[in-house]
Amino acid sequence: MRKWTMLGALSILSLVAAGCGSGSDSTPTTASPQSGGTVVIALAAQTSPNWFFPELSLTADTTINSEIDDMSYEPLLYFNSKDQFDPRHCLASSVTWNRQGTVYTVKLNKKWHWSNGHPVTAKDVVFTWQIMNAGSQSNVNYAWSFAGSGSGGVPTLWKSVVATGPYTIQFTLQHPSSQQWFVRNGIGQIYPVPESVWDKYPNNMSKEMQFIQNVSNAPNNAVYQVVDGPYQFHSSATNSYWAYVPNPHYDGHKSYVKKVIFQYETSSSAEFTALKEGTVNYGYLPAALLGVRNELTNDVLTPLYSLGFNYIQLNMSPKAPDGVGKAFDELPVRQALQLGVNQPGIIDAVYHGYGVIDDTTLAPKPQNMFVDPALAHDPYAYNPARGKKILEAAGWHEVNGVMTKHGIKLEFTMFAASGSTSYDHIDQILQQGWAQEGIVCHIEYQQFNTVVSYSPSNASQWQVLNWNGGWGYASGYPSGGVLFKTGAAENSGSYSSRTMNHLIDATYAPGTTKQAIQRMYAYEDYAAKQLPAVIYLPEFPALVVHAKNLHGTLTDYNPIGGVIFPSHWWISH
Repeated sequence: MRKWTMLGALSILSLVAAGCGSGSDSTPTTASPQSGGTVVIALAAQTSPNWFFPELSLTADTTINSEIDDMSYEPLLYFNSKDQFDPRHCLASSVTWNRQGTVYTVKLNKKWHWSNGHPVTAKDVVFTWQIMNAGSQSNVNYAWSFAGSGSGGVPTLWKSVVATGPYTIQFTLQHPSSQQWFVRNGIGQIYPVPESVWDKYPNNMSKEMQFIQNVSNAPNNAVYQVVDGPYQFHSSATNSYWAYVPNPHYDGHKSYVKKVIFQYETSSSAEFTALKEGTVNYGYLPAALLGVRNELTNDVLTPLYSLGFNYIQLNMSPKAPDGVGKAFDELPVRQALQLGVNQPGIIDAVYHGYGVIDDTTLAPKPQNMFVDPALAHDPYAYNPARGKKILEAAGWHEVNGVMTKHGIKLEFTMFAASGSTSYDHIDQILQQGWAQEGIVCHIEYQQFNTVVSYSPSNASQWQVLNWNGGWGYASGYPSGGVLFKTGAAENSGSYSSRTMNHLIDATYAPGTTKQAIQRMYAYEDYAAKQLPAVIYLPEFPALVVHAKNLHGTLTDYNPIGGVIFPSHWWISH
């Protein structure tokens, strides 16, 4: 699960999902796949790999790092576009568990080998867990970014990870947990590394972690040459490109293309020019450039939705400036704010019709078994007149153009991430909708990294945040433990509700798949009605563009984690 932004095109890459709307993955062709050629993937401005593999530091947890990892390393588990375990794209041949949800067994497919010829074994998985565990402690520089109960229980929930055979691993938990959650958010975090290559300091994990830190951004180091994925690192140049070539010993679908380059772009306009001139054959179109889409005559546009939701963050802390936290703590105020969001208008005016209205913590696109069909009817569809009546019924009255109650004004400053023309327009639409209800919003633009850094620890310094994006579920289990439980790591708005805590806890309890789905529906329904320190925005697609002679870009494309498979792509000559 990751906080993500709409600013950078590739910053959405591992969060985007299977295509919806117009467009296709290739122009019609009856030709067979051809070998050869180079794929150039645009890296949008403001994105750059810092690649701390096999660690996953909070300072390195960008989507492009995950995409770089996927080029060279196979995941232990993989869930396909239907959110079902799919052994075609992972090391495991099966994953099973007991009824109590305390013991999980993963069996490896014996076909997989490292590029040096050694088999991928249970020892590699156990060693990788040891790295994750060590990186989850408080005394290391590169902490494991997904530590915490909501993100898979690393490390406190994990009692043991042991090899019970050369190709079998058993995971035992401290207490029962949802099987659907743990296999996705827990075991699903593991991308094994070759123990025989990486274990430089057996029985001394402190020195091992120091070694990992020393090579964490040195892809030319020999340890990174032994891989089990479709590609091997070839070369890179600072702020210019990262290049990969096929792994000749790969045991999966071997690459048709001879090289894949991730190329840096200085701006959206520069990327647009590169697509237009054909120097980039896979990239992204900012919504602000949709008006000149017809200039890309040799490209195909495909809208791809992420598994997640967009929102702005409210500060409900009593420390919030000017008493606004007390105001946001009132449900009628949050209801009015949501009723003032013109989602249809935003979709039409900013994204030229691309996008879907969302009213809870999981957008209706892409299709997913956890999307609650009962929420197809937005409980707070745009209606500022209704919002103003709700405020007045709750004791708010307009004074000098601003709704006021007990000396507190519904007037606040929204810190918004700078750099996106599209979101600047969205901010203005929000202002206009709220103004009709007597709510005054001032906008102050700051750097994205600054906006996402605000938390309860500095609650006295901010009122509302809009980092031009939302939350993406990199796994297939969209629970809200890290977002909305009292005191949770990403609960920036200081929201606290016993009912919400209970509903979230239920999503982590063991049970059948049907029970897991129903529990998720209950949580989503409550989040839709209660607006837990968030105001929902439309979910927008990434507007993926590729050259017409590049085929197969949507082959096996997956909304769960948004993984692309360049090894399936081919170029017609």
